[in-house]
Amino acid sequence: MTCWYEGPLAAFDTETTGVNVETDRIVSAAVVVQDTPGGRPRVSRWLVNPGVPVPEGATAIHGLTEDHLQRNGRWPSPVMDEMVRELAEQSAAGRPIVVMNAPFDLTLLDRELRRHRASSLDRWFETVPLRVLDPRVLDKHLDRYRKGRRTLTDLCAHYGVELAGAHDAAADALAAMEVVRAIGRRFAARLERLSAAELHTLQAVWHAAQARGLEAWFARSGTDEAVDPAWPLRPELPAAA
Repeated sequence: MTCWYEGPLAAFDTETTGVNVETDRIVSAAVVVQDTPGGRPRVSRWLVNPGVPVPEGATAIHGLTEDHLQRNGRWPSPVMDEMVRELAEQSAAGRPIVVMNAPFDLTLLDRELRRHRASSLDRWFETVPLRVLDPRVLDKHLDRYRKGRRTLTDLCAHYGVELAGAHDAAADALAAMEVVRAIGRRFAARLERLSAAELHTLQAVWHAAQARGLEAWFARSGTDEAVDPAWPLRPELPAAA
């Protein structure tokens, strides 16, 4: 029986106007599908005119200017529908979805769906289970005492994965997928008996523990900063918030 990390996977990544999932917007996104390790990936890309200003700091990261997005990007409503339909189709086909730092990208997509489609991410996965593999959560749990940062660039360097064109949604999605496959192979003794569905449930527990640990570290450092334990999707804020 083929282990999940040697089988078909899909990956999702976004580029955005900023890092606040409640107020920032998606400006580009990609879904990458690969049926076998090393196989030729199939890529779906989207470019979005967010309808709001694009800060220079965001442009410096992903290279997408406000003028370029206004000229070439599509309006958000149909694009968000296409994105979530693609994720639902991949999930229905049994492919786990790799998402680096899933609570950011998936929550941002959820908020865009609420904003532009009067819908939500959960609504699309009421009958088709969403099984997420998050390389950040997996790496932090399986190699928890390793020092250093754990950005996608750092994980690629650690696991020997090439990252060509960082901060391009498709390049980042493919790299995250390759990191997940590399994690699976390196920790095969601990992972090969687990299904993607079991791992999805476990990652929610692992992420919550990681969030509590980070919050405790902040407290010891004299910083009163809360860390959201929800994974892979943060709950919707009350309207009053």
